[in-house]
Order: sequence, then structure tokens, then C-alpha cells
Amino acid sequence: MNPYRESHATIPSEADQLAWLGRLVVAPTPQAVAELVVELVRRCPDCRDARVWWLEHGECRGTPGAPDAQDAARMLAVLRDEADAPLPADGELMLWLAPGVPAVLCVLHGDAEAGPALRVGLERCLVLAGRQLQQLLALTELHDSHRQLERSEHLLRALFSIVDLAGADLDMPEFLRGIHAIVGTLMYAENFFIVRHDPDGGTTRFLYYADTEDAEGPDIVREDSLEAMRGSLTWHLLTLGRPLMGSTEQLAAQIGVPLDVMGPDSVDWLGVPMLRGGRTHGALVVQSYRQGIGYSDEDRAVLGFVAEHVLTALERRRNKDELEGRVLQRTRELAAANRELQEEVLERQRAERLQSVLFRLAELGTADLDEEAFYRRVHAEVGSLLDASNFYIALLDEQRQWLDFPYFVDAGVQSSFSLPLERSLTAYVLRTGRPFLGSRRELDALAHAGEVVPHHIGKPSACWLGVPLRTGETVIGVVAVQGYGDQTRFDAADQELLSFAALQIANSIHRRHAAAALLQANLQLEHRVEGRTRELREQIVEREQVQRQLRHEVMHDPLTGLPNRGFLRERLGERLARRSAGAPCALLYLDVDRFKVINDSLGHLAGDAFLQAVANRLRSCVSAPDVAARLSGDEFAILLDAVAEPAVAERMAHGVLQALRQPLSIGGRELEPSASVGIAIAAQHERPDALLRDADIALYRAKQLGRGRYALFDETMARSAVDELALEVELRHALQHGEFVPYFQPIFRLDDGEVVGHEALLRWNHPRRGVLPPGDFVRVAQDCGQLEAIDWQLYGKVCERMALPDAGKGFVTINVSPLHLRHVDFDRRLLQLLADSGLPPERLLIELTEDALLEDPVQVRATLERLRAVGVQAALDDFGTGYSSLGYLHTLPLGKLKIDQMFVRELDTAGGAGANTVVAAILALATRALGIDVIAEGIETGAQRDALRAMGCEFGQGFLFSRPGPQPHDG
Repeated sequence: MNPYRESHATIPSEADQLAWLGRLVVAPTPQAVAELVVELVRRCPDCRDARVWWLEHGECRGTPGAPDAQDAARMLAVLRDEADAPLPADGELMLWLAPGVPAVLCVLHGDAEAGPALRVGLERCLVLAGRQLQQLLALTELHDSHRQLERSEHLLRALFSIVDLAGADLDMPEFLRGIHAIVGTLMYAENFFIVRHDPDGGTTRFLYYADTEDAEGPDIVREDSLEAMRGSLTWHLLTLGRPLMGSTEQLAAQIGVPLDVMGPDSVDWLGVPMLRGGRTHGALVVQSYRQGIGYSDEDRAVLGFVAEHVLTALERRRNKDELEGRVLQRTRELAAANRELQEEVLERQRAERLQSVLFRLAELGTADLDEEAFYRRVHAEVGSLLDASNFYIALLDEQRQWLDFPYFVDAGVQSSFSLPLERSLTAYVLRTGRPFLGSRRELDALAHAGEVVPHHIGKPSACWLGVPLRTGETVIGVVAVQGYGDQTRFDAADQELLSFAALQIANSIHRRHAAAALLQANLQLEHRVEGRTRELREQIVEREQVQRQLRHEVMHDPLTGLPNRGFLRERLGERLARRSAGAPCALLYLDVDRFKVINDSLGHLAGDAFLQAVANRLRSCVSAPDVAARLSGDEFAILLDAVAEPAVAERMAHGVLQALRQPLSIGGRELEPSASVGIAIAAQHERPDALLRDADIALYRAKQLGRGRYALFDETMARSAVDELALEVELRHALQHGEFVPYFQPIFRLDDGEVVGHEALLRWNHPRRGVLPPGDFVRVAQDCGQLEAIDWQLYGKVCERMALPDAGKGFVTINVSPLHLRHVDFDRRLLQLLADSGLPPERLLIELTEDALLEDPVQVRATLERLRAVGVQAALDDFGTGYSSLGYLHTLPLGKLKIDQMFVRELDTAGGAGANTVVAAILALATRALGIDVIAEGIETGAQRDALRAMGCEFGQGFLFSRPGPQPHDG
């Protein structure tokens, strides 16, 4: 039997399904659609139970009946099609109502084989039900959105109304009633209150309170402490700072403590805090006493939103009230300040008027007016300050015995006179030195006190004001005003004004008197000045002559009469200041060759005569505007004002050298002067010192080239000078870091090639340029005074190295310059070096050049004798190239003699016969006659070696045998 056919009979008939579909079409809600589906499925005999689950607003809904929480969670995972959704249980069939519709039918059946038939039989109905459910869900969401939009619009209108209330010109009670009415449009708010809280002061105040059950309510005027309502709902709301909603039991459960209920107990209570910056500034509360009227979460959210705007509105009202109060206070302050300012303006105007009068009075002191006009102007100025219709000025005479009245106006009549100094009112002011202001009564009181003796000029005064005139601490007079009628009264302000005016009147009178005295003194002084001026003119003429003579002496050399260095620098500065016009100038810097020899050999008088002769010859070589000058010692200079090209300066230098070379007789000796000349052409940027420096550099180059010639400065010389400065710095650094090292060249016995000794040669182990020979730095080291220190560093390293066991037993030679032999302690210092290093004195040999023997032969001989006494021998280096005579060979304690390589080099050349003769003569004299060993230097070829050996030379050194190296030759 076919099971599907049998079970098909369990499906509702087509007529039943059509009737069911008619009911489905008119189903109003998703819940009704789900109930119809359950009703349809339950008609099937094999269906024990059925339930429909669907998603609505993201939540799982089910019917029939309230869904179990566990089943709802299980079906929520199925409806959301989650990966870990549970599978149907045994005997349970899950069917989606329609594709894409979040709705599932769960069927519990007794026959497992009935499931497929049920799926097929009900598929069309379930799909239609799913579509209807989907449309109703969408319609429900649309209705919810519409209702939410209406509430939002309603809330927005309410918030706008709050804003309008805040800006309206309403008193606070009316404003708060408006807030109550607005809240009432949003929810049930028949019972409503607003409370403010000051979180800093801990105080509260009920701004508004409306309650149908509580007739008394709180005092909305008084401000109380928050602690006074501890335990109440309002206290919990303000302290917790979060909304509270529900009945008394629900609120107690939310808060977690028992409540202290104040006033009637409400059915439902809703309160929200007014927050700003996380702090509670008050709260809004609504409550209901009616059963069935309560509040929802949506009401809580709306009231919270309203609370924010109410707080803003309250703050705006408060700020507005405070602003209006401040404006009112400020208005009062400004009104007071305006009154003060007006008074200050009046006072300033009075002060300006007084200042103007004082200024004009001060001007009168220097005005070109006669005495009467002066006093009349003073009277007018005082009259602009106070009533001065009766006015006078009294002055003490020089003997202070009489009162002079230079200006007296009374009842419109002007006069001037003098009176003895008696006990009058004027004398009283003079005596006391203080102003006096008095009416007739005060004047009579002074008379009764004996201070004054009544003496009137005209009728008695009804009111009198007098002020002393002072210059410094001295009272010189009185200025006074007086009145005769009751209408004329002076007060303290008039006294102050007249006191200020008196200061300027006194100063002006004093200045006029001083000016008159000064005028008289000036007249007397002019007569004395005229006589003194004549005397001064004579003295000025004499002094100018002396100054011209002194300037000439200061700017000229007293020996030669030539301008000196100061004159030359001044003239050079003037010439360079106008260098833009015409050809540039040129400077010739001259140095007389070998002047020291002439001065030392012929004496200073002969040297002065020599310099005068040189100056005369230079003077004859120049013509204005060119200048010849003596700079110092044997240095001269010639400033050529304009040279079109450097060749002009060179021709002048050549002419000067030719003029100086002419024979000259000094002290019975005929001399041929010569000089070296450095030439510098002024560039656009030259300064006097820079031009002198460049010429001096060129002079140094001329001396290097052999003296008796000139050299023109160029940029290479400048760079060379800069390089030398840098080299000086590097030399000092090398000394500090021990960069100077010895290189050893062995000395051989020519017969058998045995190493008998070494010559220590100076090298600089430069950190960047490598090993440098002496020619690269010795001249600069000598010029900057560092050569001796370099030598001593070298001597120390030579002695230390040669004292080591691997250095052999031979001697070592060191080169000693004439600089060392000038020091009397040279031998002691050298012997101390030997003692410190441990090198035996017998192994050290010092080499001297012939120049060292010329400076002080006596001191050199004594030094060499002391050294030979302890074993240190001496050798004469470069023999045959200097100025010494052969007599030095037997007068000095010499142990060895070195033939210069100049003679050795000629031994294997075609024209070397002369060199053979010289070498043979040296060998015969030194070896055979004096017993001095001879060492030939610079042997570079075998022919040179053979020739020397044939002539009997025993020792030699040179590149043929070995080049210098950092270590001694081991033999």
C-alpha cells in the first residue's frame, strides 16, 4: 500500500483550503496570520501540535501562547540562520513559510513518514501565508515609523516652545507654568514639579510645584539644604543622577534601600535629572495617582530630553536676569562715574584756566615789556581768576627797610610809591611768610592783638587777601586784593588761586630782575671778552703753528725725515676712500738686505747714516702725489697714487732697486746697498691694513727668491699665507699629540757594507696627508717659533728608540740647528734626555751646519767641549757649502765630517774632475792630517761608491744602500 496516498487524505480538502485562504487575506496582524497557519496544520490527523515562530523588530515572536524563553532562544538562532543553529528534535518538522521570509512552522507529528506529505500538501498555503505575514510585518513597521515621526514632531514643537518661552518677556512663575503646559502635551503631567540643585553649595529649591493630592507642597521661595530631604525620592534622584520610574515598591527595588515617602503615595512616579557636565543641577518629576495611568520607557526618554532643554532655558533665564541686574548696576555705576567725571571736567577746566594763566605769567618774565606794562599784564591775568579790581604788588628793597609799591590800583586809580616797613597788613604777611585772608572782623582782631597797626591807604577794607611772593625760601614781597563792599568776599578757593599765581608772579619778577642784572653784567663782560679775544687769537695762531709742527713730528720719521707708518696709513686710507675714481693705487714694501750685518759690523751711527742715504735715494725716486715713507727699522714703503697697470709699479720697483744698488761710502767703507721689494695693487675691496699685509707677503716671497729683487702679490700668495696659518695650527696639534717621528738612514762602512750608525731624520706622521718630509713644514715651524719644540720631541724619541736592544750598538746622529746653540743650557738638557732614555752618550753624535759656527764661535766651542767631555761627539754637516774656513776643523772639537752630496753627485759625471779634486782634498785634510772620520752623503750609484772608496773615504750613506725608514737597520 502507498503510504503517501494514505497520508494525503490527512491534508485538508481544497474547499477547506480555499475558505482558509479567504480568512488569510483579511488577517489584520502577523499574530492573526500565525494563528491561521497553526489552525490549518492542526487539522491534519498526524499533527500532534504546531507552532509558528517569526522575527518582528529583531525579536523572536511565537504563537499560540507565550513562548518559553529557552524555545525562543533556540528559534531565534534558526530564524537568523546562524551557523550553530540547532537541528529539529525527533518527531519535529521545521518548515519555512516562504523563501526570504523570517518565519518557521514547527510541527510535532506521530508518524515520521507523514512529514514529506505534509510539506507537499501544505506548501502552497504556507507560501501564501508567508507572503501575507511578510506584508503585514512591513505594514507594522511602517505604522510604527509613522507614529514615531509624529511623536518626534510633537517633541520638536514642544522643544521649540520651550526655547520661545526662554526668550519671551515673562516673569518666572508664568514661564514655569508654560513649561508645565508643554510637558503636559507630551505625557500625563497633571502632577508635576521642577527642583533646582546647586552641586557646589549642596542646596535645593523647588521652583515649581503642581500636585492634585498634595495641597501644601514644599516652599517654592525658600532654598534648603539637600540633606534636609535625605531618603526621599527627590533626594535619591538628585544624588544618583539617573532617571527613576515606577511605583513606590519598584523604586525601592531600583534604589536598593527603603524610601522615605513624603506626601501622598503615587501609583506611578517618573523623575529625570537635569545634568550638565556630569553634575546634577536639578530634576523634572511627573507622577500619577490614578490607576491605569502610568509612564513608559518612551516617556522617560522624552522627559529626559525635555529636561536638558529646560535646564538650558532656566540657565538662559538666570543669565538674562543676572545680565539685567549687572546692566542695572553698571548703569548706576556709570551714572555715578559720569557725575564724578563732570566734576572732574569742571575741576580740570578750572585747572586748565589756572595753568593757562600761570603759563602766561611765566611768559611775562621774559617778555620785552617795560615795568608798567608788565605789572598791568600781571593785574589782568590775576583778574581773570578772581575779583582783582583793587590790586597791588609790594616789594622789599635790597636793605629790607622799605616797601616799594611798583603797582597799586584802588578804585580804578593806578599809582606807585614807597613806604617804610611798618606793622601793616602787608608787613604782617611778609613777617609770617603765610597767606592771610580776612574780613573786617579778622582785621580788627589783628589790630587788637597788636600784630598790625591800622594804617589805611584810602578807606578801610571790608575783605583783604594777601599772599607772599617767594623765590626759593626768601620772601621778596606781597601780592594782595581787597574789597570795600559786602558784595566782595574772598574764600579759600580764591586764596589757593592767588597762591598759585603768586609763585609765577614772584618767579617772573625775579627773572626780570635777574635779566636786568645779567644785561648789565653782559655789557661789562663784553668789554672784557673783546680784550680777551684779541689775546686768544694771538695764542691760537701760536698754538696752530705748534700743532702743525707736532703733527709733522708725529707723522714723520725723525731720522730720515720721511713720513712714518701712521702718515702712510692715513694717506692710504684717504686714497682708498676715493678708489672709484681713475686708476688704482699701488704700494711698494721695501726691506734693506743684510742691514743687521752692516749695523753690527760698522756700528749704529754708520747704520743711521746708511738709512738716511737710502731714504734720500727713495725720496729722489718719487714725485707728488706719490709718497715715500719709513715704516720701521730697515723697512720702507712707496705709495704710488695711480697705476694704470701692474707693469707701472714693476717699473718703479726696478728703478728703485737700480737706484739703491749704486755704491755708497759709509764710515770709510764702500757698500753696495740692495733691497727686496713686495708690490701690492689696491683692489676694490682693499683696506689700508689689508694692502700693507699683501705687500708684506709679496716682500717675503721676494726674499725667498734670493733678495735684491721684487715680487708682485697675487692670489696664490694669499692662499699660501692662509695655508701657512692653517699649518701653524696643525703643527701645534701635532706637538700636543706626538705626531713627529724619527726616520733612520743607516751609515755604512764602504769596504765591507757593515752598518756603523744611523742618521735620525725628521718626519711628520700627518693624520690625513701621511708621512711628510721636513721641507713641507720646517720653514713654517721656524717662522712661528715651534721648530725647537719639534726638535726636542724628535731627540727624545730618537734616544728612546736607540736605547732598545734591537737597535744595535752603532751611533746615531741628530741635526742641531743654530737656534739650539744660542741657549747656554743646551748641553745640560741634552744630557738629561740621554739619562732619562738610558742611551749611552758615546752613541750620540750631533750634526752642525757651518752657519751654526758663525753666530757665536766661542759659545759653540764651549758647548761642544762640555759634550765631548761626557762622550757626545760633534759632526760638521754639508761641509764645503757654507762660509766657514778650514781653520774651524782644528779649532773645534769635531769627531766627524760629512761631505755634502753636491760634490758626491758630480763624481760619476763627465765634468766631475773638479769634484774629485775637492773630495780628495777634504779627505786628505780631515782623515790624514786631523784624524777626523769622513762620511759621504747622497751616494746613489755604484760609480760614486767606487770613486769614494778609491779615494780613501771610509764611510757613506745614500739611497744606493738604504732609504730612511721608521726603524733602525738591523745590519
